[in-house]
Amino acid sequence: MKVQPKIESITEKKLIGIRMQMNFSKYQVGQLWARFMPQHGEIKNRSSRDLLSLASYPEGFSFSKVHFNPELNFERWAGAEVENFDYVPQGMEALVISAGLYAIFHYKGLNTDTSIFEYIHGAWLPNSPYALDRRPHFEVLGDRYKNGDPDSEEDIYIPIRSKTV
Repeated sequence: MKVQPKIESITEKKLIGIRMQMNFSKYQVGQLWARFMPQHGEIKNRSSRDLLSLASYPEGFSFSKVHFNPELNFERWAGAEVENFDYVPQGMEALVISAGLYAIFHYKGLNTDTSIFEYIHGAWLPNSPYALDRRPHFEVLGDRYKNGDPDSEEDIYIPIRSKTV
């Protein structure tokens, strides 16, 4: 796999959705989306029809094979980008994604195939002029996203900063 990302500085994004604590040993993303989907139509002022799957990792979280701990908890969100937080449906929360530099990987394939993330963290990032930044990671699930379909497409946003900073 040799996928080259688009490097882009994004503006601040506002997200409304549902969050859960989980880890990779007990990965409950299906339960999170099962809770979110019946309610997502209640979100007003959406900036697009896209959905966002977001992960916020704690300080010290490592994706390297040597230091990776599948028991370490992180926060996972299912949500939608909005123009403002004027109305947050009951049972949902608001989150601001700070502006910053992202490596954006276009991915086509099954959402259960982790090889793209293994490539990003194990090959692309270590050999790039960038380091992982401490901002949320997220996937944009647009019109071409089809859960469980090998022809599904999504964009994966990885927060980065220059290694020289």
